[in-house]
Amino acid sequence: MSFVSKLDALDLRLLLELVRDPRAQISDLSETLGIARNTAQSRIRRLLRAGTLRASGRELDLEALGYDVVAFVTIEVSHRELDGVIAALRKLSQVLEVHEISGRGDVWCRVAATDTHHLQSGLRSILRIKGVIRTETVLALHEHIPYRTEPLLQRLTDASGGA
Repeated sequence: MSFVSKLDALDLRLLLELVRDPRAQISDLSETLGIARNTAQSRIRRLLRAGTLRASGRELDLEALGYDVVAFVTIEVSHRELDGVIAALRKLSQVLEVHEISGRGDVWCRVAATDTHHLQSGLRSILRIKGVIRTETVLALHEHIPYRTEPLLQRLTDASGGA
């Protein structure tokens, strides 16, 4: 049984609040959700132990939530339609991030799915967007280094003399 099946409505609401406001304190979360402070704190601890919340306490492990498939989609766009394409991508829940790029293609996005059928459905949604000419999809097989900013901050700290 995957951990995602053990998540209840309160767990999901708690995660949603943490994503919406990463700086929220336990007291804020308990007030917003109408639960006891101890309940909020114990739920967060459990989500951290299970790996659903990463060590930072604010980033989610998509696989732990049941999104086992991550893909990178390069999209060729009719340039007059670029703003509309980006607006439409923003409405697709499977789209995690979107970047306008140079080189081959015009837009790059990261997409999450529960399985390949869900991915195919998402890709079809992207292809139906007015202005999308074609897409190229690459599946992520394994995440070796999650998104991080600590090394950049460490480099700046070192360069400033650590003061």
